[in-house]
Amino acid sequence: MIKRAIAAVFIMAISLLTVSCKIESPEEHGKNNGGGDLTCTVSIDCKTVLDNMDKLKASKASVIPEDGMICEKTEVSFSDGETAFDVLVRLTREKNIHMEYNKVPAYDSVYIEGIENLYEMDCGELSGWTYLINGEGLNYGCDQCVLEDGDVLEWRYTCDLGRDVGAYKE
Repeated sequence: MIKRAIAAVFIMAISLLTVSCKIESPEEHGKNNGGGDLTCTVSIDCKTVLDNMDKLKASKASVIPEDGMICEKTEVSFSDGETAFDVLVRLTREKNIHMEYNKVPAYDSVYIEGIENLYEMDCGELSGWTYLINGEGLNYGCDQCVLEDGDVLEWRYTCDLGRDVGAYKE
């Protein structure tokens, strides 16, 4: 009886997740093709992993660049109203960098699951992708962050819930 109840709760939880989450490819998102008259500087790194190799899943060691840089600072053109997410989608597509995200309607937000085959919890239970704008961590989804001309957008892999990359907000 208890096993059936646990199984039922598990199935309901999976069903709710399936209903509330929508996974899109970058091609499906494609809000704007960029090429606007505004620019920002974007980088993607996983340098914190280099100091936490003992926490990294063994199967992921081969995806970590020696210097931790997935994409060096790159100037990206964008249009008025575009977000940090829009620019990430375009940059990863143009540079052929693998990226996966999850659109969660319940939170009206996008969650970056993985970049270049490095995913949340691959380097400990507090690890995952976060972003900073002009050196400041934000506490809302990247699809809600409208960029301004001259912004510096950093995508950082954190091994400590953002504390190790300056993105933690109390």
